[in-house]
Amino acid sequence: MATDATPLVLTIEQAARRLGIGRTLTYALVTSGEIESVTIGRLRRIPAECLTEYINRLRQHNTQLPAAA
Repeated sequence: MATDATPLVLTIEQAARRLGIGRTLTYALVTSGEIESVTIGRLRRIPAECLTEYINRLRQHNTQLPAAA
């Protein structure tokens, strides 16, 4: 059976590294609900696909902005 090197869930620090942003900003995005997270026991984790969803929402929002005059 093949194993996938990409974890299903990430720590805040791992998610921050993947996004190329700081840990504090990542915590703020999770707290505000911009990035979805789950609780496993006492641990807060971010499902890997939630990072992709977050980036897709940012991209969609950027394409909907009106053109500058």
